Amino acid sequence: MPEAGTGDVRPGARADDGARAGDEARAGGTGGGPGRMLVAVYAIFALAAGARAGVQIATNFAEAPVAYALSAFAAAVYVLATVALALGGRTSFRVAVAACSVELAGVLVVGTLGLADPAAFPDETVWSGYGRGYGFVPLVLPVLGLLWLRRTARSGGGTRADGGRPAGGA
Repeated sequence: MPEAGTGDVRPGARADDGARAGDEARAGGTGGGPGRMLVAVYAIFALAAGARAGVQIATNFAEAPVAYALSAFAAAVYVLATVALALGGRTSFRVAVAACSVELAGVLVVGTLGLADPAAFPDETVWSGYGRGYGFVPLVLPVLGLLWLRRTARSGGGTRADGGRPAGGA
């Protein structure tokens, strides 16, 4: 077996394999650098929303089925965002953008409906009052997620196998 740095070449290896791996580690991708903190917060919210939904559904589902189902849906969105942000890559990038966008839309729609018609949600959801019960983090988190995804895409953070999507698109 050849040793690293001896000049021996593995079958199927490419000349730029090591450089690409180093570049991606430096760029951080979606799950590196400050993105790790974002992934950690999403993971905490996935756990919190999932636990809340589980307890609500198991104990009081008949009281507010829509609110509790929305909490479960929010937990699923947080899990999806966590995994997609942590993995990186083209597909994960797209899934993360979709998850953050759905989360932002959910917070805005549920928050607005809850204010306009308080009877629509007889009990709180993760997204009620724009995430008031969680310090408005559910409102801020998807915005930060989308901004981070935009930043990593422009800096070559791994949306394509060859190191990123050009700033202009495609």
